[in-house]
Amino acid sequence: MQQENTPSPVIDAILKHNRAFVDERAYERYRTDKYPDKKLAIVTCMDTRLTELLPAALGLKNGDAKIIKVAGAEVAHPFGSVMRSLLIAVCELGVEDVMIVAHTSCGAQHMDGASMIAAMEELGVEDDRIKLAQRCGVDFNRWLAGFGDTEKAVRESVAMVREHPVMPARIRVSGWIMDSETGEITQVDC
Repeated sequence: MQQENTPSPVIDAILKHNRAFVDERAYERYRTDKYPDKKLAIVTCMDTRLTELLPAALGLKNGDAKIIKVAGAEVAHPFGSVMRSLLIAVCELGVEDVMIVAHTSCGAQHMDGASMIAAMEELGVEDDRIKLAQRCGVDFNRWLAGFGDTEKAVRESVAMVREHPVMPARIRVSGWIMDSETGEITQVDC
């Protein structure tokens, strides 16, 4: 199955806005460098409710922190892209503090592989492609599983970062849960 490549009205509108943004030099107020001013990296969820809420609730402005967004705010694999990003932030960009910030009412919390496969099939992914992935060793039930207990998931992510064999021991790692409505954060005992 080939991916669809038809024009999107959403992308067209984004491109139109982008041209105006650049032409009007609106980018100037966002200028900063690649080094986070607060020497902070945050792993948080990709949930749309957190896009503006998280930085506002934490008092962050552009340039203050590296924000890594991933479903469930999980550091799920010791050598996956989230851990890679954290190591780059620490070793190349001067990060000294890492916050794992999950949130209430997370959509990734109760996911399961069977439901995801059903959604893939409904969206036109052919069964032979799913079976190919399974033959290649992809365990959909493990890979696409939710986490059930948010505090436990935060503790596991914090432990993954703290105990990583190549993460410098001096890096401070803490776990938090943000209220998706109010932005209040509560520390998780890790």
